[in-house]
Parts: sequence; C-alpha cells; structure tokens
Amino acid sequence: MANHKSAEKRIRQAAKRTAINRARVSRVRTFVKKVETAIETGDKATAMSALRLAQPELHRAITKGVLHKNTVSRKLSRLAARINAL
Repeated sequence: MANHKSAEKRIRQAAKRTAINRARVSRVRTFVKKVETAIETGDKATAMSALRLAQPELHRAITKGVLHKNTVSRKLSRLAARINAL
C-alpha cells in the first residue's frame, strides 16, 4: 500500500492507463479477428475491406504505445499474404 500522496496518485494513474490500454488491445484483437474470420469464409472482398478497417486501428496502437511497430507490421503483412493467397 502507498504511504505518500504522490504514490497514491501514481497508483490511480497506472490503473486508469492500464484500463485504457487493455481496451485498445482488445479493440485491435477484435479488428484482427474480423479479418481472420473473413479469410476463413474465403470471401476475398470482405477480407480486404476488413483489413482496410483494421489497418488504421493497428497503426493507432503503435502511436499510443500499446503495440510495437514491428509487431503491427508483421501482423499486417501476414494477413495481407493470407488474403492474397485466396
């Protein structure tokens, strides 16, 4: 337990930031899952449109510091390759 006011504030800030970041990661996962389900159905047009919606969400995760740049690049590359293979 925190003994100083500043430490208590830090705990509050960390809890708030954690909640926001969890929501961001969850949102990214949802968008990626939509692309993957579209790929599994075999509909290339739907998969492409889902990927176009997922891209800005993934890039936003980079700017907010939730995901690393290379992680997002790898995920987008693999999804695009799977779509092109359809």
